[in-house]
Amino acid sequence: MKGPQMDLQLTGKRALVTGSTSGLGEEIARTLAAEGATVVVHGRDRGRADAVAKEIGGAVAIGDLATDEGADAVARVAGEIDILVNNMGIFDPTLTWDDLSADAWNEIYNINVVASVRMIQRFVPAMRKRGWGRVIQISSALSDYPMDTQPHYAATNAARNNLAASLSRELKDSGVTSNAVAAGGILTPSAKERLVGVGRAAGLGETWEEMAETIVRRSTTMIDLGRIGSPAEYADMVTFLASPRASYVTGATLRVDGGWH
Repeated sequence: MKGPQMDLQLTGKRALVTGSTSGLGEEIARTLAAEGATVVVHGRDRGRADAVAKEIGGAVAIGDLATDEGADAVARVAGEIDILVNNMGIFDPTLTWDDLSADAWNEIYNINVVASVRMIQRFVPAMRKRGWGRVIQISSALSDYPMDTQPHYAATNAARNNLAASLSRELKDSGVTSNAVAAGGILTPSAKERLVGVGRAAGLGETWEEMAETIVRRSTTMIDLGRIGSPAEYADMVTFLASPRASYVTGATLRVDGGWH
C-alpha cells in the first residue's frame, strides 16, 4: 500500500538564494518555488535576475555581496526571510599555486566566505527571534578532496562547511538550523562548457553530443555512480534541508557527489 505523499511544507515560506541568476543557484530557486516557497532571486545583473524571477513568480534583489553596501542593499529589498541559501561564489579551474597572489586569496575568501557571513548577520537574528529558519551553505566536494590546482577554492569551501557547523552551535535551541551541501560532479551549463573545451583540446569533437559519452566515462572514474549529476538532483537536497521535514538535521555537511572518492 502506498504511503502518504511527502509534503515539504514550504508554502508560505520566503527564501533568498544568493547568486541565483544561473547554474545551481537558479535551479535551487526554481525547485524551492515549485515546492511553494516565495523566492528572492539575487544577482548583480538586473536583466538576468528579472528573467528568472518572472518565470518562478519571485522577487529580485540586486547587490554585490563582496561589499557591506551591496549586502545592505540586498537586505533592504529582501525583507524578512525564512530560508537563506548562500550559493554565491567564484570558481576558476585554471589557477595554480604559482598563479595566486595573497590578494587573490583574500578576494576569493571575501566572496566565497565573508559574503555568506554578511548575509547571516543581516538575516539570521530575525529568524532566531521568530523561532524558525534555515541557513544552507553551498560548497564543493573539493573541500574534502583538494587538488594541486585551485587551492584557494578548496580552502574556502572547507571554510564554508566549518562556518555551517559553527553557526549550528550558535543557534542551538533556537529553531534555526544550519547545514552545508557539498557538490561534486554536477553538470551545470558552465561545467558543460568547460568539459567541451577539454574535449575539443583532446580532439574528441566539437559539440557536447559528439564527445559526451567519452567525457563522462573519463570524468567519472572516481564516482561510484559512474555518471555526472544533474543540477536538479542537487537542488532537491537543498530544498529538503530548507523544509520543516529536515528539522532534525543541523551542523551537517551533506555531500551530493555520486560517491566521489
